[in-house]
Amino acid sequence: QLRLVESGGGLVQPGGSLRLACTATNLYLDLFALAWFRQAPGKEREEVACINSDSDIGHYSDSVKGRFTIKRTGAKNVMALQMNSLVPEDSATYYCAILEGARATDLTAPPLDHWQDFASWGKGTLVTVTS
Repeated sequence: QLRLVESGGGLVQPGGSLRLACTATNLYLDLFALAWFRQAPGKEREEVACINSDSDIGHYSDSVKGRFTIKRTGAKNVMALQMNSLVPEDSATYYCAILEGARATDLTAPPLDHWQDFASWGKGTLVTVTS
């Protein structure tokens, strides 16, 4: 059974960094498009980063561009989101998601709005940025 589990969330001060990881059970992520989404209380879900299955180049929302990096890691079942220069507005629950099939090579941006394409999601990890 496929399961995605996020980790690495926590409390951090403004200007700090966190590295989120998403670990998949029972599969490797090589052939999947990957994405990170976030949702803060009372706000809409936001896609912050995605990467096609055949690429190492990420696409980012304007709100995180230059600060966040989506990565495939050396472990084939783990992807990561490196978050630097965090600000309070980054506080949210972060979710990883994966996509396979023809669409996995066809994600384009802008806009970064692919949530309907992603069928497999983790349960999220909470990030709180506060002084």
